[in-house]
Amino acid sequence: MAYDEHLADRLREMLAGEEGVTEKKMFGGLAFLLQGRLSVAASRTGGLLVRIDPADTDKALARAHVELMVMRGRAMDGWLLVHADGVRTKRQLASWVGQSVAFVRTLPPK
Repeated sequence: MAYDEHLADRLREMLAGEEGVTEKKMFGGLAFLLQGRLSVAASRTGGLLVRIDPADTDKALARAHVELMVMRGRAMDGWLLVHADGVRTKRQLASWVGQSVAFVRTLPPK
C-alpha cells in the first residue's frame, strides 16, 4: 500500500511555516524532516508515523488509535504509529505534529 497522499498534503500544509523542513521518501512512505531529523511521515500503512519525546511514550500510547512503531521486529520508545482514525481531524493531526516538532527541535541538527 502506498502512503496516503491526502495525509501528506495535510502535513505539508501544517509544516509550511516551519524552518528547515524537507521531504524524503522513506520506509515506503513520505517523511518530513526538520533540520535533517525525521519528525512525522505519511506511513505506507495509511496512518501517521510520529516521533515524540521517548519520555512521553506511555502517555501517548494511552490515546486511541496509537501503537509503538515496529521496524525489523524492534519497537522503540518515542516512535509511534497513529492509525488513520487518530488523525482524521485537523485538531488530531495538529496535536501530533505539534508534539513531534517541539521534540525534534530540541535535537541537534544533522
